[in-house]
Amino acid sequence: MNPYQQKKRWKYSLLTFAVVIASGSLFYTNYLVRNIAKAERTRAQLWALSIKEVVSADDNDFLPYVFAVRDSLTVPAIITDEQGDFINSKGLDTTKTFIQLPVEEAKSKNAKKYDLGYFKYELEIMKSQHAPIKIFLPIQGGGPKSYSLIYYKDSDLLTQLKFFPYIQLSLITIFLLMAYAAFSSSRKSEQDQVWVGLAKETAHQLGTPISSLMAWVELMKEKFNAEDDPLIAEMENDVKRLEIVADRFSKIGSKAKLEEHKVYDVVKDFVDYFRVRVSKNISFEMTGNPYLLAGLNVPLFDWVLENLLKNAVNAIDGKGTIKVDVSGNKIKKQVFIDITDTGKGIPRSKFDTVFQPGYTTRKRGWGLGLSLTKRIVENYHDGQIFVRESELGKGTTFRIILKNIRHDKQTAA
Repeated sequence: MNPYQQKKRWKYSLLTFAVVIASGSLFYTNYLVRNIAKAERTRAQLWALSIKEVVSADDNDFLPYVFAVRDSLTVPAIITDEQGDFINSKGLDTTKTFIQLPVEEAKSKNAKKYDLGYFKYELEIMKSQHAPIKIFLPIQGGGPKSYSLIYYKDSDLLTQLKFFPYIQLSLITIFLLMAYAAFSSSRKSEQDQVWVGLAKETAHQLGTPISSLMAWVELMKEKFNAEDDPLIAEMENDVKRLEIVADRFSKIGSKAKLEEHKVYDVVKDFVDYFRVRVSKNISFEMTGNPYLLAGLNVPLFDWVLENLLKNAVNAIDGKGTIKVDVSGNKIKKQVFIDITDTGKGIPRSKFDTVFQPGYTTRKRGWGLGLSLTKRIVENYHDGQIFVRESELGKGTTFRIILKNIRHDKQTAA
């Protein structure tokens, strides 16, 4: 298992663990809410019975106890008659229960006017939360008993308890996301520093033997009078190639200088260099618009092309074809470079994974080629790279998108 897959598995494990904790917290809170709701229902029923006893009680000694029970209710409640007209209430906001009356009217005895709009609003809330409690009250004169309906709603404590776990989990989630983002940023910064340090140290270490090789090649030319020897010429080419590699590594971590180039020419030059260094069973096709310009750092961009073409070659088993096409979008001012092979293809689920460090399908691979390619395209050329399409057994197309500077009309003419 490569490091990225292991990291992904750990993420899923931690996510599952977090879901279990959240589910357990919500389950236990709901358990408490149900129990408190039952207790409040019981208290509301006791309050209803106490109201009935106050109305019909004959024993005055028993009334203090009844009043005590009645006044012990801690949840807001409203009593209505059979027709739903307001009779009394308890536990509501006292600043909203009555309407302010004119001064002269307020001076009269028991001058109170209920705010029916407020009671209607509260009543609708109570109806939506709990079924009413029906109590039958005796009517003076021995007539048939009438009944009243007692509505109540959840107490502030129960309401807060219902929403508490969601608020708690939201705050914990926000904290964890912020912590994860901070740690990820710190780790990425650390990885970048290690990456840059390793690249620059590699370039520094290559510098001395490359200089020595250049000197040895010149000495061989002079000693054996071999200016035109093809073997010496190939050695020179390889030494120059090593210089390019060292230059690439030295540019990692520095702001790459982009220069205006014809994209088609840059790509074609590297394809021509690369094709003579692979098996004759693999053919190359180069097509596209030769007049599109973009800002490129050629040594670094050649590294991108090298990684993509090497991957294409490795994906082809036996004979195959690699097609490279350069096209553009005038409206969006973009240049497209499509590299298509006839290899084994990539599963759709791996389209993003292939660019992660450590991902490789080769036994001896490090899994850094495409990761490095993505870094060079996005960080140094402000472009994009992705798997445009792929089908198992038929091949893959990688697309690079660069910003088009302008269309070279003079050359086109």
